[in-house]
Amino acid sequence: MSQSDVLVTQEPAPQTVQVSDLPQKIYEIERNTGPYSSSGLATAGFRSAKYLEDEWYQNNYNRYYESLADCDHSERNRHESKQLAAETETLCERTQQDTNKKTGERLQDIHFWKSELQRKIEDLSNETDLLLAQKLRLERALDATEVPFSIASDNLQSRERRQPPDMVKDAVATELLKEAELIRNIQELLKRTLMQTVNQIRLNRDHKEICEMNWSDKVETYNIDEMCAHYNNRSTNIQFHPHSSKFEDSATTPETWGKFSHDTIYRADQEKIASTNLRALIDNILSDTAEDLRLQCDTVNVAFSKCSEEMENAKRKLQDHLNKILREITDQENNIKSLKQAIKDMEAPLKVAQTRLYQRSHRPNVDLCRDAAQFRLTSEVEELNNSIQALKQKLLESEQALRNLEDTRMNLEKEISIKSNSLCIDKQKCMAPRSRYPTVLKLAGYQ
Repeated sequence: MSQSDVLVTQEPAPQTVQVSDLPQKIYEIERNTGPYSSSGLATAGFRSAKYLEDEWYQNNYNRYYESLADCDHSERNRHESKQLAAETETLCERTQQDTNKKTGERLQDIHFWKSELQRKIEDLSNETDLLLAQKLRLERALDATEVPFSIASDNLQSRERRQPPDMVKDAVATELLKEAELIRNIQELLKRTLMQTVNQIRLNRDHKEICEMNWSDKVETYNIDEMCAHYNNRSTNIQFHPHSSKFEDSATTPETWGKFSHDTIYRADQEKIASTNLRALIDNILSDTAEDLRLQCDTVNVAFSKCSEEMENAKRKLQDHLNKILREITDQENNIKSLKQAIKDMEAPLKVAQTRLYQRSHRPNVDLCRDAAQFRLTSEVEELNNSIQALKQKLLESEQALRNLEDTRMNLEKEISIKSNSLCIDKQKCMAPRSRYPTVLKLAGYQ
């Protein structure tokens, strides 16, 4: 193999370049390691791992240029480092001042919402206490209605013991039914209002608890931010927290934070307004129901008085008629005695006439004649029989009249007894307990 056939990689001669134009990294020169790099077989072992002279010079130049480039880069780095340090110090001071300002503004916002929440907590607490007082009035009023309802029910049951024909649906019964129905309706209304009051008290306490929790969070946040506001570069209790700059997934935005506090206060205001309106409604309900009950009670009492007066008048008239019946019974009894005596007095003439006829029927032969005496005796017997029959008929009528008088007397006495029983029920069993009817103040829940 000739020398011209050997392939040798050669670099061009170095040229003069500026330091700033030098690359940061220089590739190494390719070595003569090819299979045909030796000029001959005899020197193959000595030439296989050697550099050429030009390569040696080129390598030195590369090291020079690399050194110059590193020095220039280091110089620029030092200059930039000083400038960056000054800029970062200024930026750090400006950023820290802005952070302190933002933290102060944040403390003012937190203090504002904290004060608002504290005021709402006090308002809800006071409102709940007032509503509890109204709840106590409702409970007292509901308990007070038990007495009127018991009185009305007892009056209705007592009047059920009246005897016919006094067992009528009169004005008293109608008003008592109205009273009982009114009391039941009032009790249902008071129960519903009481349930609404209990529910409103629960809502007040729930929203007060929500405000207290939010207020507690604001207090804790205010203390944390206040402590952070006092931190400075000379503080002794500061340290590195590498991962503290990451936002938490549950973190809120200032808008949502402010909206949550605003919504909390708004709901508290709404509950306070609802509670205030409910208290006013309770006042109106208790006042109206107490007046309605007392008005109905007075109406029932007036109906009882009127009914008792009518009952006494009816009883007095019945007693007058009973006295007349008793006198008539006495007269009729005397009349019956007279009729019986008249019938008995007619027996002797009848016997005389019949005896005469009987004796004359024994006249012999032609003497058995229908003479004037015979006709008169016959007519006399007929007249006497007709008279006796008329007297007996009148006696029967008189006895029937007497029986009718006795029945009427019994009916009148029974009716008078019924009226007495009705008067006793209305006056003693009904009107006497109604004197224990609660007052308006007690029905309104003040006692």
